[in-house]
Amino acid sequence: MSTLREYLAQKRDAILARNAAAQSGGTPPLTLQASVTAEGRSGVRRIRIRDFQIISDSGPDFAGYNLGPSSPELQLGVLGSCLTHIFLIQAADRQVPLDSLSVTVTGQMDPRAGRPGYEDIPIYPHNIRYTVQLTSPASEEQIAALHDAVERACPILNLLANPQQISGVVEHTRPAGLA
Repeated sequence: MSTLREYLAQKRDAILARNAAAQSGGTPPLTLQASVTAEGRSGVRRIRIRDFQIISDSGPDFAGYNLGPSSPELQLGVLGSCLTHIFLIQAADRQVPLDSLSVTVTGQMDPRAGRPGYEDIPIYPHNIRYTVQLTSPASEEQIAALHDAVERACPILNLLANPQQISGVVEHTRPAGLA
């Protein structure tokens, strides 16, 4: 049976190879892309990323069918996934042994947000917190340094923590036969 510590050794080899390629200029910047389509009468959102698909839906209280997590829930899951991955990367790079690792992310959404009298309540997930549970023979100092490195390197944590410039356009097509 393979252990997390054995995986971290494999991860370290991959990190060293990736860093060498980046150092030599062999890795150009990546363009990331996700496409989302609203499905027929269900309104389910089908998210396509590379060769993968994820379904996002709302609960019945929001005219959904509860077929998948909502967008805010996915965002918390994405943050948790990224934090977990960066903990693995940083642990491998720093040779900090881990026997187990899990991350729980919580946030709040208020359905009153943005409505008259509640304009001060954010319309986005807020009060976001994460808890990392890990088992390791490493010292408290090593774990604290690992945590600091993760917070510096986690792209999604930093995306959410720092203001971003986002632009959008609408490409409107009218159905055939409408003037």
